[in-house]
Amino acid sequence: MRAFLVTLALALLFPLLAACGGDKPAADGPDAKPTLKFTAIPGEDPTRMREKFQPVAAYLSETLGVPVEYVHATKYSASVEMFRNGDVLLAWFGGLTGVQARELVKGARAIAQGVEDPKYQSYFIAHKDSGLETSDDFPMGIAGKSFTFGSKSSTSGRMMPEHFIRTNTGKAPAEFLGAEPAFSGSHDKTCEQVESGAVQVGAVSYTTYDRRVKEGDTDPSVCKIIWKTPYYADYNFTAHPRLEETYGAGFTDKLQKALLAMKGDELLGGFQRSGMIPAKNEDFAALLDLAKKLNLLR
Repeated sequence: MRAFLVTLALALLFPLLAACGGDKPAADGPDAKPTLKFTAIPGEDPTRMREKFQPVAAYLSETLGVPVEYVHATKYSASVEMFRNGDVLLAWFGGLTGVQARELVKGARAIAQGVEDPKYQSYFIAHKDSGLETSDDFPMGIAGKSFTFGSKSSTSGRMMPEHFIRTNTGKAPAEFLGAEPAFSGSHDKTCEQVESGAVQVGAVSYTTYDRRVKEGDTDPSVCKIIWKTPYYADYNFTAHPRLEETYGAGFTDKLQKALLAMKGDELLGGFQRSGMIPAKNEDFAALLDLAKKLNLLR
């Protein structure tokens, strides 16, 4: 009986000792930092998004000395709302969602972008049976064809394609196309819908299309590029001003340095970027002006 009571007492005591920390400081001790949560616009399927951002979270956690967690956003607008509410303090935004977020959160800073992001572009793609062919000129032949953008808040899948339709035709998309364009919700879905023939024409991020062709997910002889847009600035990491309050003065600069130091396919492959370079809000001034003009700010 005594042995049983001793065993029971030890069983109750060990969890208490573990909770007190033992040889390690408690996770919720006075010096512990809260988890830094970050998100990204969901331009690809959720599984792929999580796979590419988990290594980034682990790298940042180790480099910054604070726990870092990727939080998936189900919609482009949800990523902006999470940032606005302070539920995430860092986000990989597109050009449009970035200016939306920075307009909503005063003091928010664009701090990094891919080497390729100052010269980004969209592809206009079409099903092989549409009768449309590749051209260096804007494809006026898309008039009267069924057409889909990506997400309503996508820079490369909506705002810039709409801008180029308006500037090249003098008409709003619905007026030029003869019907309201659809919204697939993501670049991957745009490719899938065009290739299946569900729609005849779509606008998509060049990186998504090129990646899908490389991986064998899209047949370029069926889902064809018919036009490549002029270049524009796009994706960026934007930091919330609350980072300084939560992790101390100078933390945002430390975070920027960590992002710029990312190397190798494990960290950069998911972005389809060769590296990261500094960014600032002024880099996206033209996108902000266009978003205002098209009434796309939230």
